[in-house]
Amino acid sequence: MTVSAKALASLGCVGLLAGCTSFYDVAIETPLTPKLDISRFQRVLIAGFVSGGSEDVDANLETARLLRSQLRRNSDLQVVDADVLPLLEIAADQGGGPEPRGDSVEPAEGSDDVQPIEDDDSMSEEDLESYETIFANIGFWRDLGEEYQNPLILTGTIYFSPHARSGMVTNQREVYDSFGRRRTVPVRTYRDRRGFVLSPKFIFIDGSTGTTLYTERHREEILYDASQNTPALSSYFELMDRLLPSVLGAFSTQSVRGTRTLLR
Repeated sequence: MTVSAKALASLGCVGLLAGCTSFYDVAIETPLTPKLDISRFQRVLIAGFVSGGSEDVDANLETARLLRSQLRRNSDLQVVDADVLPLLEIAADQGGGPEPRGDSVEPAEGSDDVQPIEDDDSMSEEDLESYETIFANIGFWRDLGEEYQNPLILTGTIYFSPHARSGMVTNQREVYDSFGRRRTVPVRTYRDRRGFVLSPKFIFIDGSTGTTLYTERHREEILYDASQNTPALSSYFELMDRLLPSVLGAFSTQSVRGTRTLLR
């Protein structure tokens, strides 16, 4: 039998099988492994955050409020109603903080890297990291946990700051040919853009021992045309919306739903 004849015979068998077989979809649900075992906790305390960057948004207070609201709707844990701690000041009192710095180096002109827009007295992301020694203070977190019946404590750092980027941007432009037919073509232009960067580090602490159980870090940015005036708080919430599913995933077992096609 020639190769062509074999191919035709194979196609005929497939057609015959398809005629005698029906297909149906079955819903499936695959559980995901939780990031953190919270089965022994009944309460969660959003203690507050070491925050820095833009003074237009109180990232410590806004982040604590947002997470409390989300956890009340999406978690079985009881959310402790407590004042948000001024962790930046507490960390400074405990000896955290940046070392004195010399003159900064100006970025090269024409660079396409993100450039923070900072005042001389504003805190940089590196400065913020120097306050993280507070999270290693086991006694501080154990005492705080004892005060609130040993909850799961959520804390960390939040850096939210304006930044700018200059460089080539690709846009789609509509053009018409000589017959009046429309099509789109990519056009690259040099543009100044301004926006915000959000860089949080979420730290989960066992309130009964004061030890860190789990840490995750995120970084999100959003850019607009330089002529667009977008409020800082609106950009903050837009950026937080992107990473909330990951943070909430540490509090519950999630599943991926889908369908699978079977033969009958």
